Amino acid sequence: MTDIPSSDRFNEEKSVFTVRGSDTPDIDAGVAAIRNVLKTLPARPGVYRMQDARGDVLYVGKARALKNRVANYTQIARLPKRLSRMVAQTRSMTIVTTNSEAEALLLEAQLIKRYRPPYNVLLRDDKSFPFILLREDHDFPRIQKHRGARRAKGQYFGPFASAGSVTRTLNALQKLFLLRSCTDSFFANRDRPCLLYQIKRCSAPCVGRIDEDAYGELVGDAKSFLTGKSTQVQKKLGEAMSAAAEAMDFELAAIYRDRLRALTFIQGSQAINAEGVADADVFALDTKAGTVCIQAFFIRGGQNWGHRAFFPAHVQDVPEPEVLASFLMQFYEEVPPPRLVLVGDAPSEAELLCEALSERAGRKVQIKVPQRGEQRKLMEQARRNAREALDRRLAESTTQGRILQEMAELFELEGPPDRIEVYDNSHIMGTNAIGAMIVAGPEGFRKGSYRKFNIKRAETRPGDDFAMMREVLERRFARLEREDPERRSGEWPDLLLIDGGKGQVSAVCSVLEEMGVQDVPVVGISKGPDRNAGREHFHLPDGRESMLPMNSPLLFHLQRLRDEAHRFAIGAHRAKRAASLTKSPLDDIPGIGPARKKALLMHFGTARAVRSASLADLERAPGVSKAMAQAIHDHFHAAG
Repeated sequence: MTDIPSSDRFNEEKSVFTVRGSDTPDIDAGVAAIRNVLKTLPARPGVYRMQDARGDVLYVGKARALKNRVANYTQIARLPKRLSRMVAQTRSMTIVTTNSEAEALLLEAQLIKRYRPPYNVLLRDDKSFPFILLREDHDFPRIQKHRGARRAKGQYFGPFASAGSVTRTLNALQKLFLLRSCTDSFFANRDRPCLLYQIKRCSAPCVGRIDEDAYGELVGDAKSFLTGKSTQVQKKLGEAMSAAAEAMDFELAAIYRDRLRALTFIQGSQAINAEGVADADVFALDTKAGTVCIQAFFIRGGQNWGHRAFFPAHVQDVPEPEVLASFLMQFYEEVPPPRLVLVGDAPSEAELLCEALSERAGRKVQIKVPQRGEQRKLMEQARRNAREALDRRLAESTTQGRILQEMAELFELEGPPDRIEVYDNSHIMGTNAIGAMIVAGPEGFRKGSYRKFNIKRAETRPGDDFAMMREVLERRFARLEREDPERRSGEWPDLLLIDGGKGQVSAVCSVLEEMGVQDVPVVGISKGPDRNAGREHFHLPDGRESMLPMNSPLLFHLQRLRDEAHRFAIGAHRAKRAASLTKSPLDDIPGIGPARKKALLMHFGTARAVRSASLADLERAPGVSKAMAQAIHDHFHAAG
């Protein structure tokens, strides 16, 4: 496979041309900055970045001839309004030259993912897709779910549309092929079969219940099935079941019967008929009311590995072929492209897309608009799913819009909030204290913006929830004031929801007042009598309280926000508590690494014994010099 171009490769060729001006949009200043770049711009392939006065990236674009492409931005009358606004904000540009336009297209997708510019079409859901990995670095290969970089040796099957779909398929595959899913260390330390063997989901190679050759046959069957040869596997299992029944070995026949049922389950879960299509991704686009939906089907080995709807952002005034082209390049930034990509309508620069994707995959990739046959039927099904998903999305957004409008009226906000931050604390008797912040907007939870705060100030007394909240808010807003004092990034909240009553609201308001933040609304949520859900009280800074009817959609939404903050806080606290159980007092001594720590524990037995050891005893420990012994002794003496 060819190397994917990395933007880091081009640092030596990178040049920045800057014309400084006011932070306010100014079309003349933007055009002047671009013209200044044009003076030395080569007519070579490459990527350009438009930046504002602060250096934030506004737009990433690629070009076959940089000089010709960038010159178009000086022709304001010919630009759409979206790009005119971008030019007005532009104060500098960064240019990176490449060897070809296809390489520029690959680099453009990388930079869009890195900087997420406001004037580029963005793939919102860019989480890595799950795969099934059949590892081949062991005599008895392991089958497992995999996300992220594909560094492990083995065969990868996918992508799957969701973790749930890959988990269900894995469970069925374990029943069908009895392959192990345990780690190598677990495998090496078994002296009897585990529970998976008892429930007929593993052949127990760890304790010799199956030899290497027979296990290898199961692995071969799994590969055959995952590469589309399910009929061959089904025939083999059916013949084995019949042979066992004829030999009166009904227990073995029942095992084969159960494996055939697992195969039937997987085949029956293929909700999409992919007959006649071996390996392909199918993309259908639909648009309505300024929203774009792209429905994706993943077909591998003639089997449907799931489907998912995507809703790209920043698509206003962008032609549909350009939206689809940008989406495909960002999508395949993480997912290896198949040999065939089926689309409802041709994306812009389809031939260049094929060239770039082929370069990424290391083999030929074809983008095709099906006209007839099974591929056409599959595309029509994808179109229908895209249309239905878009209708659901618009209906949900309409409902969400009403809820946020009602929230604005209840809490007397200036308008429906775009960014809601919810805060909660978690600790046990003051230990392992954590503050948590979750973020929600009109589209739902923004999990990439969640933050946790380790409570670490000496003046914050253990178990003092008010002091913990004060520390969290001071740190949060001090950073906001430092990084975005002019509130241009969209990181400032429109509403703070606090899990607590009057006391917590008063503490938060006093913190904000001390920091000079007077325009961020604060609302507290407290449980009602007997802490019953549905009888929550909402506390405003002026002392007023309100309640909502128990069947109110707004109440359900606010409960969901509060519960998500609670879940995130508890999860962070539990992780911190688990880490603290393995922490040693020796970890805090400067100069004590893993090897010396192990030597001390081997010599003294416990960390407590190290703490109480005399200086002479420490000097006699192996691998500990006199200076180090003195440092260890002084550390515990000072701490004591």
